[in-house]
Amino acid sequence: MGNRLSKIYTRTGDDGTTGLGDGTRVPKDSARVEAYGTVDELNSVLGVLLAVPGMPDPVTALLTDVQHELFDLGAELCIPGHLIITAAHVTRLETSLDEFNDCLPPLKEFILPGGGPAAAACHLGRTVARRAERRAWTLARAETVNPEVLRYLNRLSDLLFVLARVLARHERGTEVLWRHERGRGG
Repeated sequence: MGNRLSKIYTRTGDDGTTGLGDGTRVPKDSARVEAYGTVDELNSVLGVLLAVPGMPDPVTALLTDVQHELFDLGAELCIPGHLIITAAHVTRLETSLDEFNDCLPPLKEFILPGGGPAAAACHLGRTVARRAERRAWTLARAETVNPEVLRYLNRLSDLLFVLARVLARHERGTEVLWRHERGRGG
C-alpha cells in the first residue's frame, strides 16, 4: 500500500495542476484527469445505488466487485503505463451481463430511465459509464490506453442497463416504456 494521506489539502493544485500516480504534474483538465475523474464519479454513483435499501444480494455483490475494479481502473488511468484491467475482467462482466439478461423478457420498446430509486440510480450509472468510456477514448486518441479499459467501460454500461431493468422489475414489476406517439398532436 502506498502513502496514506494524513493531510487532505496540500495547496499544490492551486496552480491548476494535479499530480498523477507517477508524480508527473498535469493540468487538472487534461484528458487523463478527465478520464480517471469520470471513473471516480461513476464509482460514486454506484455507491449511491448500493445505498438504496432492499437491493437484491446478487446485484449488491456484483456492484461491490465492480466498485473495487473501478478503483483499480482509475488507478491504471492515473499512472501512465500501469496495467491492471485484463481481458478476464471484461469476460466476468460479460458473464454477469448474460446471466442477468437471461432472466429478462426480450426488449421490444425503448425504456425510460427510472422505475424506482435503485433502477433510476442504475440508469444514472449507465450514463456516467458511457461518459467515462468517451473520456477514455479521448485519452486513447492522444496517449496509450490499455484496450481492456475501453472494453471494460463499454461492457459495464451494458451491464448497468440490464441491471436497471432487473431493478425496475424488482422495485415496480416492470420498466417504464417510452411511448413514441405521446405529444404528437393527432
